[in-house]
Amino acid sequence: MSYDNNNIFAKILRGEMSCLKVYEDEHTLAFMDIMPQADGHTLVIPKEAAETLLELSDDAAAATIKTVKKVAKAVKQAMGAEGVSLVQFNGAAAGQTVPHIHFHIVPGSLAEARSHARNMVDNESLQPFADKISALLAS
Repeated sequence: MSYDNNNIFAKILRGEMSCLKVYEDEHTLAFMDIMPQADGHTLVIPKEAAETLLELSDDAAAATIKTVKKVAKAVKQAMGAEGVSLVQFNGAAAGQTVPHIHFHIVPGSLAEARSHARNMVDNESLQPFADKISALLAS
C-alpha cells in the first residue's frame, strides 16, 4: 500500500493544517479529535508515515504506544472518567477514515459514545478539554 502524503494528518505534521495539540515529542503528536465521540476524545499519531499499524516500524509503534499510555492517563483524569476506550482501525474496510495510523482515546464507554467521524465541532468548544489534558501532561 502506498502512503498518501496529502492526508490530513500528514498535513498537520507538516504544519499545513492546524490542530488543537495536547502533547508532542520527537516521535508522536496528540491532539483533540474535531469529530469527538465524547468530550475529551483525543488522537495520538506517530510522526512516521504509515497508513496502518501493520506498516509502522517497531520503533515508531513502541513510541506511539508509550504516548497513548501517557495521554490516556491524562484524558482519564482530566475528564473524570472511570475508564477510557482505546481504538485503532487498520484500513478503510475496518472503519479507518484517515489513511495515517492513529489511536483514538475516548473517555468512558464506547456504548455511550457518539458515532465515529460524524459531527464536526469547533476548536473553541474543544479548548477547555485540551487545556485540562495539556495541564496534566505538563505536570
